[in-house]
Amino acid sequence: MNKLIGVDLREVPMKKFDYLRPKSLDEALTLLNQYKKRAKLIAGGTDIIVMIKQKKIAPEVLISLQEIQELKQIHYNGNLRIGPLVTHRMIEKSDLIRKEFSALSDAVDVLGSIQIRNVGTIGGNICTAAPSADTVPPLLVLGAQVKLKSLQGERSLPLDQVFLGPGETVIEDGEILTEIFIPKPLPHTGSAYWKHQRRKALDLPILGVAVLISLDRSTVTCSDLLCTSSPISMVLHALEEEELICKEVRIALGVAAPTPMRATKAENLMRGKKISDELLAEVAEMAAQEARPRDTIRGEAWYRREMVRVLVKRMAMRCIERVLRPEETIFPVRLW
Repeated sequence: MNKLIGVDLREVPMKKFDYLRPKSLDEALTLLNQYKKRAKLIAGGTDIIVMIKQKKIAPEVLISLQEIQELKQIHYNGNLRIGPLVTHRMIEKSDLIRKEFSALSDAVDVLGSIQIRNVGTIGGNICTAAPSADTVPPLLVLGAQVKLKSLQGERSLPLDQVFLGPGETVIEDGEILTEIFIPKPLPHTGSAYWKHQRRKALDLPILGVAVLISLDRSTVTCSDLLCTSSPISMVLHALEEEELICKEVRIALGVAAPTPMRATKAENLMRGKKISDELLAEVAEMAAQEARPRDTIRGEAWYRREMVRVLVKRMAMRCIERVLRPEETIFPVRLW
């Protein structure tokens, strides 16, 4: 009986296919080159099996990467290297990622159910190229690069150059994603991601917003305000008096354009400036203007644009909070 991730394929009304399990990356590349367009790669299977059942694709061969152990590793030496078969659950449980690359932890915390996170992979989330992919905006603000390998060689490119449109990437036939590389953040850096959705988990985002901010220092005299219910304007006024400077900023949006996107004009507006209520309002407005959302069953374009204005400012505040009070665990988390 041919079984895959708990599904009895005899009961699924779809075209039959061969299921191959290479033991090494070289073997997988050879098989991919042999079958070319007739084959599809499968990692966790949470997306591709659904597409096969819906008859959106009909591969003759599925090449599983599950036996290739080198694609399941997380390595850290200041820089972070994540194999494409690392599951969302592995990332969720990583204390290192939660501390140093917190936007990515924010994303996997709300990605589907625990069952999905146990099998779904970060590589699959990238290669599916869905505008709603939760892990992609955090990876964009973290400056991620990807490594692609084929029998002809390998290449690396920034993640923001991977996506061409919904379901479309620059990954060529015969190439396999072999690594996600995240450089060491600058000192005094915080990052955050918010998935705006109708219900808790088990739902695609109406909008995803990720922000990364690097400050000129990590100590201010008014940091206690961050742990109070003081209005955001009061906190920002106190920070403005401290003359806290934003040295670096990245803003990424999901479900705000045909592909996950960087709000580069908003970033340029904030970079090098003193943190203030007025500045964050201007940055959020610019990000909303850069967004190119569309109407869908989950949300209309005007609403998504309005929530960009709200959530960019809130996530910027969360980043600042994580820099100035890195050891604090405040529950429930303040949304600002």
